[in-house]
Amino acid sequence: MEVNRRSFLKSAGLVSGGIYLTKMEIFASLFTADPNFTMKNLRGDSGVFIEKGGTIGWMVSNKGIIVIDTQFPEEAGHLIKEIKAQNPNPVDILFNTHHHGDHTAGNIAFKGFASKIISQENSKVNQIQSAKSRGTESKQLYPDTTFRNSWSGKAGNEPVKAYYFGPAHTNGDSIIHIENDNIAHVGDLVFNRRFPYIDKSAGASIENWIQVLEKTRQTFDNDTLFIFGHALDPKAITGNKEDLKAMENYLSKLLVFMKKEIKNGKSLDELLKTTSIPGAEEWKGNGISRSINSAWQELKTES
Repeated sequence: MEVNRRSFLKSAGLVSGGIYLTKMEIFASLFTADPNFTMKNLRGDSGVFIEKGGTIGWMVSNKGIIVIDTQFPEEAGHLIKEIKAQNPNPVDILFNTHHHGDHTAGNIAFKGFASKIISQENSKVNQIQSAKSRGTESKQLYPDTTFRNSWSGKAGNEPVKAYYFGPAHTNGDSIIHIENDNIAHVGDLVFNRRFPYIDKSAGASIENWIQVLEKTRQTFDNDTLFIFGHALDPKAITGNKEDLKAMENYLSKLLVFMKKEIKNGKSLDELLKTTSIPGAEEWKGNGISRSINSAWQELKTES
């Protein structure tokens, strides 16, 4: 089933001239309004919802309902309407892969409709702190269940498991595995061929992100279909282990490049003129400055 009702993401820079933007400015620059969305089946009872924000994953059967991430309130409302057309029962489990607003602001639309909301424990802390800093606490619906390293359970009789392998895009990124359909939503652990946002303010680690992706490849089998939070090509928000390995390569080449240039005495202003990362040229779009700034911050802190 596929309903084309919205063109997907358009890339935009999050950092300009070395100046960090606010979280709300970042999200505003990432997503553009458009009246259409896509509700697409991928495999079995599972699929994706694409509108404005990070890719939403879902599993809807006559036995249970799972939703992974929620975008924004209006978009979440569209998703809920589509879900109810298939199964009017409440959502058994709503997962947040991490705390960013383009993945969790829509939680509030699920108030009274989601029986359980789950996230990694750091993700909930980040979500609360972000809402307090913006004064938007009344607009939030926080997870009621958290886990440290893993969580497993069922939506009806559909088994699902969540994993946390350590700091990466943030310090609270989880992977949600819908087991029967063998689909794993990795959230923003993968920006497929698109320059990523690396949230150092929420404990991101580029070096550990590489290890997290390697552990992810080792955990799942070759038939696993992965859902990505974002992609350069709107049609490429799903993929396989090779795509995870390519993301690893981008992050590895980013650190190699930055270490070399810093050693050669390059300034941040000079490095911000970079247009591609050597050895990972397939990563494109706007926003390479996000990677340069974050890698600079990480490497300078270590030195």
